[in-house]
Amino acid sequence: MSEALRPARIDFSDARAPRSIDFDDVYHPRAGSWAQARHVFLAGNDLPARWSHRARFVILETGFGLGHNFLAAWAAWRDDPQRCERLWFVSIEKHPPVSTDLRRAHADSPLPELAAALIDAWPPLTPDLHALEFEDGRVSLRLALGDIGNWLPELMLSADAFFLDGFAPSKNPAMWSPQVLRRLRHLAAPDATASTWSVARPVRDGLVDAGFAVERHGGFDTKREMLTARFAPRYVLRVPPGRQFGRTGITAVVGAGLAGAAAARALRRHGVQTVVFEQAQSVAAGASGNPGGLLHGVVHAEDGPYARWHRAAFLHSARLLGPQVADRAVGGALSGLLRLEQSMSFASMCERVERLALPNDYVIAVDAASAGDRAGIALSRPAWLYPGGGWVDAGTVVRAWLADPAIETRCDVRVERLQPTPGGRWQLIDARGRCLTEADHVVLANAQDAQRLAGVSLGPLRSTRGQITVIPASVAGCPKTALPLAGSGYVLTLPSGDVLCGATSDVDDPDPAVRDSDHRRNLDALAATIGRQLDLVPGRLTGRVAWRLSTRDRLPLVGELPRDDGDPSVRPDQPRFLPRRAGLHLLGALGSRGIAQSSLAGEIVASWISGSPMPVGRSTLDAVDVARHLARAWRFRSSGA
Repeated sequence: MSEALRPARIDFSDARAPRSIDFDDVYHPRAGSWAQARHVFLAGNDLPARWSHRARFVILETGFGLGHNFLAAWAAWRDDPQRCERLWFVSIEKHPPVSTDLRRAHADSPLPELAAALIDAWPPLTPDLHALEFEDGRVSLRLALGDIGNWLPELMLSADAFFLDGFAPSKNPAMWSPQVLRRLRHLAAPDATASTWSVARPVRDGLVDAGFAVERHGGFDTKREMLTARFAPRYVLRVPPGRQFGRTGITAVVGAGLAGAAAARALRRHGVQTVVFEQAQSVAAGASGNPGGLLHGVVHAEDGPYARWHRAAFLHSARLLGPQVADRAVGGALSGLLRLEQSMSFASMCERVERLALPNDYVIAVDAASAGDRAGIALSRPAWLYPGGGWVDAGTVVRAWLADPAIETRCDVRVERLQPTPGGRWQLIDARGRCLTEADHVVLANAQDAQRLAGVSLGPLRSTRGQITVIPASVAGCPKTALPLAGSGYVLTLPSGDVLCGATSDVDDPDPAVRDSDHRRNLDALAATIGRQLDLVPGRLTGRVAWRLSTRDRLPLVGELPRDDGDPSVRPDQPRFLPRRAGLHLLGALGSRGIAQSSLAGEIVASWISGSPMPVGRSTLDAVDVARHLARAWRFRSSGA
């Protein structure tokens, strides 16, 4: 279970030097946060000169605080005509400010436009790695909210510069401990630098022990000295074969549903040339073509990998899709969703939210009466309200993501097989034996058909037939709701006034026909959700059938495909230790949560290919890694079970 996140408590009585109540220390000197950021962290790492003309530059900061160092780096990047193509800023913060305090801290900012953008993008304060994008994705802020000792082993990145910031070692010694500083060597690029305003002996010794050559320089304001450092390790640490990222080149994506479109969009934003192949005559031809699907998170008593993944995926999708829905580039409404609780009392729900310290801009427990008021229909059970949730027309999402002119999409093209080349690339071959394209990477995002091209076992998978039901607005008794509801089934009101409900769930059922019996099942589930029977005739209803692919653990399959060579020297007890089929990736098994999971899964694939900082922690990646079933099988065999 992850540690509950507690926001910062800030004393603003001295507006020039806000103070942390918990650590009894100032966030920055009265001489100015911006001047300190430029002197200590930018100049201390020889920036902006070191990022000049590079494709990517990664900064890792140990304490986000109020965000001044990030904003100063962003401003320097924006003002530099020789800037890197993409700036990644990854920062850890145990006690992040609430949005009102962040706004107060930047009320007189010399960078009002950038500060306003940061405030507007500020995420719900959950213990996750939040990915915020600016400058059309060319500036990315990854916020790891939680304890630095827990997050440093979780991060997967290669940092070019370290901003070592935080409250004084005497006030917060855990942040500057030898264990924390030693961990930096696992995250440092070969030419990495570091800087900090602190010259405390434990800091100097910790950096040296981590493999840095340390120097003293003139400090800022009342600090007579500061430290700069350059990474000069005595030996190079080995990277597990399943965590070797970044072999950029042309990428071919097979499948133009949510999964394929999400991968293509993320790859484009990482600067990777991408072409998409779809065997149907149009994109979003499968389950992604349903007129509406739900977007919401989860709340689990034990905040384990399943809950962390689905929460992070929901927040990532809501952050990405919100502006597109607001601009009507994507159909839907993200003004809230109610998930009816099936077993817990309202009091137990409130206790769980309090214990997990989940913020109310992520989820709110509401009693039955309040849930009914919000839904516009009487309800008999309490519910989880997701204020940023709602419903989305998945087909419009796919078309919007693939509309980028930098993405080539070719429909009515079936990839029959994949053929490796002597040079380490992949050829995509059609039924006539013709090479459709040659690529450095292939992303299989073609749902059930991925197994055919993968060439390795994907583990136990389940194909589920789902039929949705659409009730015309003109039908008497059409149960329109103000917010989407999820319970025994789900129901949402489309812009036309029609009501969509569903969906059935039948394993290994190949029948493509819309069935009246399934309409009746959907109506029964709807009646159980809203608490009253509906006098509707299935013959007057319309529907759609599609298939969903899912895994036994209800988590997706993401990442570079494993290579099971039977090598006795390989101990694959964890996915990260398994060797991979270089350049062959999978993004699939999104189940019934394709809208929520696709964008974060696509970002993982793009980061894997480009070598950019991973948008999830190490344990979360292990949980969704396509190789996890092989690791489990090995552990099972080794235990003698």
